This record gives sequence, structure tokens and C-alpha cells, in this order.
Amino acid sequence: MHFTKDYHRIAAVMYAHRWAYSRNPFFYNYENIGGDCTNFASQCIYTGSQVMNFTPTFGWYYINANEKAPAWTGVEYLYRFLTRSAPSIGPIGRKCSIEEVLPGDIVQLRFGGERFQHSPVIVYADKPRTPADILVAAHSQDADNRPLNTYEYTEARYIHIEGINRP
Repeated sequence: MHFTKDYHRIAAVMYAHRWAYSRNPFFYNYENIGGDCTNFASQCIYTGSQVMNFTPTFGWYYINANEKAPAWTGVEYLYRFLTRSAPSIGPIGRKCSIEEVLPGDIVQLRFGGERFQHSPVIVYADKPRTPADILVAAHSQDADNRPLNTYEYTEARYIHIEGINRP
């Protein structure tokens, strides 16, 4: 697939470090109404992409606390948006192996049950790329430079951001 813009991983990671333990006042804090992790991941991805997709329902955007796409704050919706097959504006990702992840990518964790429930942002990925070699930043149990292997999860799903489709 041809992308019209590169994903600025360094910008996404710098944003993650800057806001891991606080909240950007431009964005609503969803911590007390279901969690803020995917909102934080979306903010990081947006910083690295500088483009939103304002398609109603199936896009990826944030205007205010009540005007946002489900993919901006929902774990599964973010996954579906990033890995979509139909060409559209915004960041494009693909499910990948742990060996392929880079800083600025997303890992989604399932703690039990059927659904994935957490979307940390990868801020460091050393080789050989085991969970101990990956550091993440996250909201909802705020963390920065947290080793992935310190979470007690049943499954991890890695999303590599490949590029950005511009309008």
C-alpha cells in the first residue's frame, strides 16, 4: 500500500512520555467512565500522524468529550480502524509479531474474557523483543517506561503503524 505521509514515531513517543502521568487539558479524561488508555493511545498516534478521519461512526477523531469516534476511545474499535482494509484517511496499521514492533506502535492486552481491554503505547523496543524488552506508556494505571512483562495478561496483540493516508 502507498502512504502519503510517514508516521512520526519520535513525536508519538515524546508525547507519550510528556503526558503519561498527567492529562493534556485539550482532551477529556475518561479515567472514571471506563478508562483513558485508548484515548491516550489515540492522542499519541495523532501526534505522530497529524490527521484525523471524520467519517461518522467508523472514523477516528476527537472534537470534544461527546463528539468523538468510537475508535478514539474504544480498544476494539481502535484496532478495527487501524487495521481496516478499505483505503481512507488516517493512520494505517497492521497486526504484527512482537519482533516487528517499533516505538510509537500499540500493544493491546487481554486480561481475561473475550475482549482486549488495554492499549499501551510502545515507547521502547529492544532486541530480541520479548515482553521484557518492550517498554510502554499508558493511562488507566498510569505508566511510563513500564516493562510489558510486568502486566498480568492472557494475550497481547501488536499493531504496527505503517503510515498515514492524508486527505
